[in-house]
Amino acid sequence: MPDSTKPTVLLVHGAFAEAASWNGVVERLAAESLDAIAVANPLRSLAGDAQYVSDVIDGVGGPVLLVAHSYGGMVVTEAAAGNEEVKGLVYVDAFAPATGESAFALSLKFPGSTLGDALAAYPVSTGGNEFTIRRDAFHHQFCADVPEAQAALMAATQRPVTEAALSTALSADEPAWQSIPSWFVYSDADLNIPVELHRWMAGRAGAKTAREIPGASHALSVSQPQAVAEVILEALAAS
Repeated sequence: MPDSTKPTVLLVHGAFAEAASWNGVVERLAAESLDAIAVANPLRSLAGDAQYVSDVIDGVGGPVLLVAHSYGGMVVTEAAAGNEEVKGLVYVDAFAPATGESAFALSLKFPGSTLGDALAAYPVSTGGNEFTIRRDAFHHQFCADVPEAQAALMAATQRPVTEAALSTALSADEPAWQSIPSWFVYSDADLNIPVELHRWMAGRAGAKTAREIPGASHALSVSQPQAVAEVILEALAAS
């Protein structure tokens, strides 16, 4: 049975991933009798995605630990602002924006991201463009440290993200990490978000932990679920 004395862990994926990207992490948390939910992040708009995560938090009806990957960090930083049920934030190769910062803007703050050259864009009926990572580029760009067959499956099941979601700035009056304890775990070979940016964001947020995983790709929850689970367990122990 899950440990009801601990916050429920809500895992929020980012762009070009989906909820099953957390499977390895969920398995390890379940082995510790902890309750975890992998949220299906809509990836349509920052405000709408954050509201959806807020609805999930309300549905839990108790304290939560928010864990985010990539663009999911934008979402949880917005959703957690002013929410007393959120006891901690774990950023997994994730953006930790300040008010007025977007994922696009942050990704350009330091050199090193090669994501732009790997993207395919096409218009959607709701307006604007949607992005995917090209199939031929996906393995190298997103998850170079997983087997080729697994990378092909991830490429086929990736969730597209709108340009609007990635270019919209955080609107919360105060980013959640200013008042909620945060933990960071990130890859030094992340090709989507430069490692210098991860280090800088963790420092700015005053992270309780900033754990850097050598040689790992952007898909850290897939390739290194044990390392991610360990940081989550550390955050839960402090909650």
